[in-house]
Amino acid sequence: MPAITPQIRKKVLALFDAGRHRNDIARELGISGPTVTRICRAEGRQFDRAAEALELRAEQVDLEKLRERVAKKMLIVADDTLNDLEAPHLVYNFGGRDNTYQEHLLDEAPLDAKLNAMRTASLAFDKATRIVEKSDTGLDQAVGVLDSLAIGFELAAAQIRAEDASDTGPDAS
Repeated sequence: MPAITPQIRKKVLALFDAGRHRNDIARELGISGPTVTRICRAEGRQFDRAAEALELRAEQVDLEKLRERVAKKMLIVADDTLNDLEAPHLVYNFGGRDNTYQEHLLDEAPLDAKLNAMRTASLAFDKATRIVEKSDTGLDQAVGVLDSLAIGFELAAAQIRAEDASDTGPDAS
């Protein structure tokens, strides 16, 4: 991990001011997330964890939708591949010494083509099923809601502590 130079501190603050998230800043600069937090806190800046949690949850929802679209495409590939087995199958050969081309239309796919198609369809179906099984549990949504609530409680508690500290400080009468 690099030493924290004044230039790195300046970059951290500039990225913070540009609205970047703590972990993004840490990754970009090759420093730890807690180091980013300490630098920002020392300059009176604080990350909005609730907003970050909501943005993270939105990103997770987007990824879930993408997984579902990919699963659907995989099932379509599996279905199309299996349907192709029932159609006439063109076999061909080209090249050779005389650089010729020959083709022949078979009533159905040859055995090696059927085996390849079955492997492809089976793999696509298996992967799509695993994607769908993962997303149908609702567990991710429940965890996301609980995480959001926990962050909200944490922020509320921090605010109450700060208010209590300011009420009992040396200037309080």
